[in-house]
Amino acid sequence: MESAVAVLPPWIVLDPVLKSWLLEDIGRGDRTTQSLFPGKAQVGRADWIAKETGIVAGLPLAGRVFELLNYQVTFVPIVAEGDRCQKGQVVARIHGPFDVLLSGERVALNIAMRLSGIATLTRKYAEQIADLPTQLVDTRKTTPGLRVLEKYATQVGGAVNHRMGLDDAVMIKDNHIEAAGGIGKAIALIRSRIPYPLTIEVETETPDQVQEAIQHGADIIMLDNMPLGMMQQAVQMIRQKNDRIKIEASGNITLETIRAVAETGVDYISSSAPITRSTWLDLSMNIDMSRME
Repeated sequence: MESAVAVLPPWIVLDPVLKSWLLEDIGRGDRTTQSLFPGKAQVGRADWIAKETGIVAGLPLAGRVFELLNYQVTFVPIVAEGDRCQKGQVVARIHGPFDVLLSGERVALNIAMRLSGIATLTRKYAEQIADLPTQLVDTRKTTPGLRVLEKYATQVGGAVNHRMGLDDAVMIKDNHIEAAGGIGKAIALIRSRIPYPLTIEVETETPDQVQEAIQHGADIIMLDNMPLGMMQQAVQMIRQKNDRIKIEASGNITLETIRAVAETGVDYISSSAPITRSTWLDLSMNIDMSRME
């Protein structure tokens, strides 16, 4: 299965974040490495090895970490971003001063292991519905400060990004509906105050709420935590009333249930699980002493 098109923000956006992580780890200096290499460090090679099978993500970021420490370092991916690696496989090869390789190792590995873990679980979810028109979508349940990268990893794994933040689109959830006094009132108030390109999505839990969302012109209707039978009826109702409305299903989506949900005919299935329930993909860096210069 091919992954979705995954695009990182430009380095002018990411560099300050990467530098802050390096500063956090290096602190006042790498005591171990600087003691081993007090002068000009030897130059050599290191391999990144996969210790388990999974989907690789984050290698451009890892390479940039080393580049920020020393522009002379070359980081060459052996496994392409979004491809599957096998246990024991070399996924990347690095060449440069050993002090830089050692000082940047942990930050670079942490990024790649975290993002590869997300991409790996995302791919498992996406593969369950790969032959259906329904698309897997991520959510805003992300680690503070890591949202743009974690959502990048879901794209690598085969998902589509939902809104990045509250300013991307309108989503009227249960508490908004309660505060406004109903779906119709919420839509009317919001539509009169937002820029015209923004879409309005409404979270619904019952057929009556679905009907109200249709009546008041919602652009997207989310079917939240609905039993499959009710969800099928809701999809049919929306298609009959207005086939331009997009339909999203959400709520407790698992690897075991995602296909049945997709078969109801929804356009999107949103799930936080690929991010919140993923585990890191184990990678390690091995210095090749025979390649010292």
